[in-house]
Amino acid sequence: MPAATVDTYRPVTIGAGVRTSAQRTPRKIALREAERTLTYAQLVERIDRVSSAALHDLALKPGERVMLLAPNCLEYIEIVAGFSEAGVAVATINQRQTAREIGDIWQDCGARVLLAHRSALALARESALPALDRLIVLGDDYEEWLARAKPAAPAQGPGECDAFAISYTSGTTGKAKGIVLSHRSRVMTFLAMAAEYGCYGPDDSFLAVAPLFHGGGFAFAMGSVFLGGSCELLPGFEPEQVLRKLSEDRFTGTFMVPTHFHAILALEERVLARYRQHSLKALVSNAAALPQATKERIVAQFGDGVLHETYGSTEAGIVTNLRPADQLRKLQCVGLPFPCNRVRLLGDDGAEVAQGEIGELFSNSPYLFNGYWNKPEETRAVMRDGWVSAGDMARRDEDGYIYLADRKKDMIISGGINVYPREVEEVLMRHAGVREAAVVGVADAYWGERVKAFVVTREGAAPSLDELVEFAKASLAPHKVPKEIVLIDALPRNPAGKILKRELRARD
Repeated sequence: MPAATVDTYRPVTIGAGVRTSAQRTPRKIALREAERTLTYAQLVERIDRVSSAALHDLALKPGERVMLLAPNCLEYIEIVAGFSEAGVAVATINQRQTAREIGDIWQDCGARVLLAHRSALALARESALPALDRLIVLGDDYEEWLARAKPAAPAQGPGECDAFAISYTSGTTGKAKGIVLSHRSRVMTFLAMAAEYGCYGPDDSFLAVAPLFHGGGFAFAMGSVFLGGSCELLPGFEPEQVLRKLSEDRFTGTFMVPTHFHAILALEERVLARYRQHSLKALVSNAAALPQATKERIVAQFGDGVLHETYGSTEAGIVTNLRPADQLRKLQCVGLPFPCNRVRLLGDDGAEVAQGEIGELFSNSPYLFNGYWNKPEETRAVMRDGWVSAGDMARRDEDGYIYLADRKKDMIISGGINVYPREVEEVLMRHAGVREAAVVGVADAYWGERVKAFVVTREGAAPSLDELVEFAKASLAPHKVPKEIVLIDALPRNPAGKILKRELRARD
């Protein structure tokens, strides 16, 4: 049999998967949001209209970018899929970012078009993006814009290694970094998720709780549609509503971050007892480590055969997974490498550490990102010979299971969202009454980690704690604002003058 050639090989792309599902079951509900639904046939038509309008009405060219500022909604999926079919990557933005932060992202990605949900319109206008060609408002002129377009797929679709989205995350320099994700990395992730979680077949139904702007939130929702299942999008998170839906609507899969679980488990026992029945095949936790005590409560609520704890990053994709059978057997563990993923734990000398010893975790898989947008040096900093690291330190036991030890960097994960201390420190130090500031993450039963700041004030100009919090709120998204500020006389340092953050964490 002859080998496949360029002419016969079909690239794997996000849109191609949706089209295949639509050919199989065109009248099946693909997406639901409250009372609104889209069948697969309707979804493909709208994706084609978005692609056509991107190329002809907006005159965008392959390789250009647009920005999307919206909560979870039906339009989110068709916008990301439609623009990416035209070769245009969508920069997905957190609605909780400040106007300043959104302006920084716009400058970084160079988008000429912004699509903003009506609920985010004031924030979009406050961001004052001066060279923007077009603002399209979901819930206002978006439907009119879409109706004018012909539902025609692009003559030539994207390559599988082309970007379909740029997921923005906080950066160590105080500026957001754009994580470029390819069609191939996401498609391979979807297929591996189907194999590992068992809840992504044509007969499955997924409840999307996490925000779609986040790489993980989008992947867990989109995987269901790509593989022919159905997905319901929740615009926001309300713990009893989620429990009720899981109990009454026969969902087979859902993904939540630890903060979601803490909010659910904080409900009264009579409420929890009401919703212990469900049809879940997989309940996936990701974005921050689950405390072992929380795992045990989750298992008690949902049963011992559904919880998966997945470790990964937007850059590396899914790296490891602890399956249900191991949740109460392998304590404080993040499991085994995901299908098609190789993991190495390296010492400072670049050699693999021995079993039981701690090393920096690197992974190599088809799920890796393309790199940081416009940041080649920062991309090289996290790569080593094709292997990528999120800066986490880990050890491996005799069975090959991975246990996270600490972060090589000082990144904080609060409520499932990354917070980089330096960005918070620089904001605090802009206050006239602050001389120095150091920010750390400390363990928190609800948030996973909370942002804690230690501040040295200027003599005779000491601000109040409330004043510092309000000052931080003016420049930072809510999840980055310190939940605790401590005034101290001096920051602890080593002989070289480096701040000893481990001592600050120990003061919690």
